[in-house]
Amino acid sequence: MNLAISIYQRLRQKISKKFLLIFSLLGLSAGGIVWACSDYGYDYEYSSFSPEAFVSKDYSPFFYTEYISYYGDNYDHNTSRYNQVIVDEWYGYFNERIQKSSLEYLLTVATVKQIDSVYNNFKGKIAILPAKMPQLKTLKPDKKKVDTFFDYLLLAKSAEAFAATDITHSWEPQPQIAAPVSLEEPLLKRFKKAKDPFIKQRLWFQLVRYYYFTERMDSNTTSTSSKTLNTFNAYKSAFPQNMMYHRTLGYVAGWYYKNQDYAMSNYLNSLCYNYSWEAKVPAEWSFRPQEETDWVKTLALAKTTAEKVTLWHLLGIHYDTNRAIQEIVKLDPKSEKLDLLLSRVINTTEYNLGNFYQSTPDTNALQNLKRNTALVSNIALKNNTSKPYFWNLAAGYLNFMNQNYVAARSFYGAAKPQLPKDEQLVMAQYKILDWILYVRELKKIDAAAEAKMIEPLNWFANLKEGKDTISSLRFYKALDESIGDISELYKKQGDFVKANAFKSYFNFYKDNNKIEQMKALLQKQHKSAFEQAMLRYYPFDMHDLYYHQSQVLTYQDKIDEAIVMMNKSESNGFLMPANPFNMNIQDCHDCDHSLKQKKDLYALDVLKAMQNMKTQINQGKNIYNNAYLLANAFYNITFYGNSRLFYQAKVMQADGNTAFEIPAAFRSMLLSNKNAEKYYLMAANAAKTKEQKAKCIFMASKCERNESYNLAYNKPENANSSYWDVDIEPVFFGKYFSVLKSQYEDTRFYEEAIKECGYFRSYDRKH
Repeated sequence: MNLAISIYQRLRQKISKKFLLIFSLLGLSAGGIVWACSDYGYDYEYSSFSPEAFVSKDYSPFFYTEYISYYGDNYDHNTSRYNQVIVDEWYGYFNERIQKSSLEYLLTVATVKQIDSVYNNFKGKIAILPAKMPQLKTLKPDKKKVDTFFDYLLLAKSAEAFAATDITHSWEPQPQIAAPVSLEEPLLKRFKKAKDPFIKQRLWFQLVRYYYFTERMDSNTTSTSSKTLNTFNAYKSAFPQNMMYHRTLGYVAGWYYKNQDYAMSNYLNSLCYNYSWEAKVPAEWSFRPQEETDWVKTLALAKTTAEKVTLWHLLGIHYDTNRAIQEIVKLDPKSEKLDLLLSRVINTTEYNLGNFYQSTPDTNALQNLKRNTALVSNIALKNNTSKPYFWNLAAGYLNFMNQNYVAARSFYGAAKPQLPKDEQLVMAQYKILDWILYVRELKKIDAAAEAKMIEPLNWFANLKEGKDTISSLRFYKALDESIGDISELYKKQGDFVKANAFKSYFNFYKDNNKIEQMKALLQKQHKSAFEQAMLRYYPFDMHDLYYHQSQVLTYQDKIDEAIVMMNKSESNGFLMPANPFNMNIQDCHDCDHSLKQKKDLYALDVLKAMQNMKTQINQGKNIYNNAYLLANAFYNITFYGNSRLFYQAKVMQADGNTAFEIPAAFRSMLLSNKNAEKYYLMAANAAKTKEQKAKCIFMASKCERNESYNLAYNKPENANSSYWDVDIEPVFFGKYFSVLKSQYEDTRFYEEAIKECGYFRSYDRKH
C-alpha cells in the first residue's frame, strides 16, 4: 500500500477561514504550522443522508465535506482548543473556591503584567484593580495553592511566544520562533522542587514541550540523546494518564514524526485521538501513514484490539475506508468507530455520483458505488453490528443509488423494526429514504397514491417553510428530486397542471389555456387535502399569473388586454430604469439609466401611454410621433432595450433567471423586435420630412440587425442554454442600410449615423 498519493490529495483540501489548524496543535504532530483559507461554505445539496443521526458527536469534525478540512464551524484555532479543559482542571485544583470566569481570564486572556497585578492585589500590595480583573482575596482560596499557581502561570506564559502563537492566515511558510535557551534552567529548577503532583505534571509538560521546540530544528538528535524523549520516559509512569499526559504525549508523537519514525508517531497519535474529543482533530490531522511497511509496524505496536480498531479507524477516515471497515468488522463488528466510516462511505458516494460541478457520474464513481453497495450490504445482512438499523438503512440507500430498488426496499424493511423510535433525527432520516424510494417506484399516480402522499408532502413543506425544524436533517435534495419525479409522472399521464404545480416549468406558461387551468385550480373553493398539500410547492399566486399574462399580451401587441390583466394582478409593475420612449443611434443602457427622469414610470404607466398612442394612431392623430414613440417602447422592453426590466417578473425569473438568462420558452418573444420594426415603418410612412424618414429607417435597421443575432440565439442547439455566450453568425447589413444608402445619403441624419454606428460606417465604406 502506497499512501503518499492519498496524503498529497488530502493536503490539497482547503481549510475554512473560520478556524486555524496547526500540524502541532499543542504538540500533537510534527510541529510545523500550516493553515489555509477557503471561501467555500457548507453546501449539502448533494446529500440526503445526515451522519448526525447515527454517529457520535465526538466524531462530527470528520463527517465528509469536500471543500474544507473539518465539518462544522465551531473548531477554534489551536491556542484555545484546550481552554475549557484547562480551566476545569484548575477549578478542581482550587476545590471550586475560585470562579471559572476568574480562572479563564487569568489562564487564557491576561497578559503577564495583568497576571502580576492580580497576584499583587491578592497579596495586598495593590489596593484596587480594574473591574474586569478578578479579586481573588475576597474568595479566600488556599494561599499556598495560589502562590504555586501564579509562580507556574508566569513561567508558562513565557513559553507562549514560541509554543502557542496565532499567526496571520497564509499559505506561505510561517517564521518559527525559537525557544529561548534561558528558559530551560527555571523550568528544570521548578520541576525538581515541585511537590504537588498536579503542578509537577504541568511542569513536566512544559519541559517536554520546551525540548520538543528546541530539538525540532536539530537534525543530529537521536532517540537516545533526545531530551524530549528522555524527559517523557523518565516520568511517564509517575503521572496519571489524563489529558495533560496525552497533551505531553502529542509532542513525543511530533518528535517521532520529525525524525521519520512514522510507525511510532502514528501509534502515539492514535492514543491521543482515542483519549478525548478535544484531542481528536489535532491527532487525526497529525496521523500520516506513509508506506505499507510503516503501516504494518504501526499495527504491530498496538497492544489491544481496541487500539488496532482505532488505528484502522484513523486510516479509514481519509485513506482507505473500505479496507478499514473490513478490518474493523473482523476485530470488533460492534465498534462505534465503524459508524463514522460508514457515514463517510455514504456521503462520498453521494457526492461522487453527482455534485454541483459534475452532474453525470464518471466510471470510477459508478464502480465505487457498486463496490460500496456490496460491502455495506454484506455487513448489514450479518446483523451483528451495534446499530444494525444504520447498516440496513445505509445498504438500502446505496442500493437505491445503484437503482436496485427491490434490494433497497428489503433493507428498509429490515431496518424499520430496529429503529429507535424516540430518536427524531433517525426516524426523519428513515422517512426521507423511504419516501424517495416510494416515489421512484411509482409507475402511475392515482387517487390512492395521492392519498398516501398527503402526509409526507405536508411534512416536507413544513420543513421547507421553517414551520418545523429537525436539527442537522438534510432534506432539500430528497425533496427536490422527489417532486421532480412526481412532476415527470404527471407529465407522462397528461396532467400538466399538477406537473407544473410540483415543478413549475417555463413551457407551461407558453400556453394560455394551461395558465387558465392553473388559475382555476388556485381559485377552487373546496380543494382536496392532496391539492392543498400540492399547492404548497407551487411558487406563484394569482397575481403572478395575471402579471405574466399581461406581459405576454404586451409582446403580442394586445395592449388593452394587457392593461386589464395587469390591473387584476394588483401591481403597477417595476419602476423603469430609463424612459422606454427614448431612442438613440447607439444602444447605451448605462447612459440611459444615468439620466434623471422627469417622472417615475412603472410598467403600468408605460402600458397606459402605449394604449393612448395606439388610440391616437387609430384616430389618425399625429401618426408619425405616436408610431415612433410606440416603436421605441416595443424596442426598449425587449432584451435589447433600456427597459428590459419590464419582463423580469416572478414567472420569468423562476430558477434564478436574470435579464441575461432568458428562459428558452420565451426567447423568441423577448428577443423579437418585430413590433418595433412594424411601428418604425409606420412612422416612416407617416413622416413629413426626409430627416424623419431616415431616422425611422435606421431604427428599423437596428431591429433587423438584432434579428440576425436572434437567428443564432434561437438555434436548436442553443434552445436549452441559459447563457448568452454563443457564437453568432456574421452580422448582415440587410435591406434597410441599402435603403438609407440609396435614398437618404444626403440627409444630416445619415452623417450622424455614419459617425456613431460602426456597422453602418462599415457598410457605407464597402458600398
